[in-house]
Amino acid sequence: MADVRGPIFLISGGQTMRKREGPDPLLQVVIRRTGVRRPMISYLGTASGDDDTFRLWFTRLLQTAGAGEVTLVPLCGRRGDPERAKAILEASDLVFVSGGDVKKGMRVLVEKKMTGFLRRLHWSGKLFLGVSAGSIMLARKWVCWKDPHNDESAEIFSCLGLAPILCDTHGEGEGWVELKTLLTLSPTDAVGYGIPSGTAIVVEPDRTLSVLGGEVDRFRRRTNGVVRIKGLVPDKNTRRSHRIGF
Repeated sequence: MADVRGPIFLISGGQTMRKREGPDPLLQVVIRRTGVRRPMISYLGTASGDDDTFRLWFTRLLQTAGAGEVTLVPLCGRRGDPERAKAILEASDLVFVSGGDVKKGMRVLVEKKMTGFLRRLHWSGKLFLGVSAGSIMLARKWVCWKDPHNDESAEIFSCLGLAPILCDTHGEGEGWVELKTLLTLSPTDAVGYGIPSGTAIVVEPDRTLSVLGGEVDRFRRRTNGVVRIKGLVPDKNTRRSHRIGF
């Protein structure tokens, strides 16, 4: 299959999105990038267990921003249907990955053997949008604790890897504790991106990053620990501001 991957949008979500009145400007940017009037959105909600209340809330946000029909990709519980899910994903203009629990969301995708399909869909040019936990699921890896009361029980697990970065969302209030833990368990010189509420990262097909909404924090794993490095800010002259490698 030819590699003609489309852009990936990683939106933080958080309180800024919950409290906003009217169209969300970050979602509006994503909708415009589809190049389709009222694009069809496939809603991948495994991180929230395909929760209907959560889905309806996100559907309202997406449609207020300019989306057309938003269709659930049925993968959780008794209504899970991988073949129907694949058909919905292929027919959509944009794949939306919802917030919730990263580990639970990835577990469903692995159990239903959807990870390879989603990667091939991305390589074929499909646009992907993640919000909160959905953004992390689109990135390379995430961290969990076998024992929530034992910091030393932290371990890394793989995500979809469509966005070739390590990131966290709306963790600024806690000092990006989870992102720093992820980096501590990563190889030396690994970089992590902290996407605060109201901001987003766009991974372009040519391996560059652009930033929307405000500054994105960055951290690097050094031999002596994790240190903050220069953040990324929106570039007014070009949407492509930072080169990365896969």
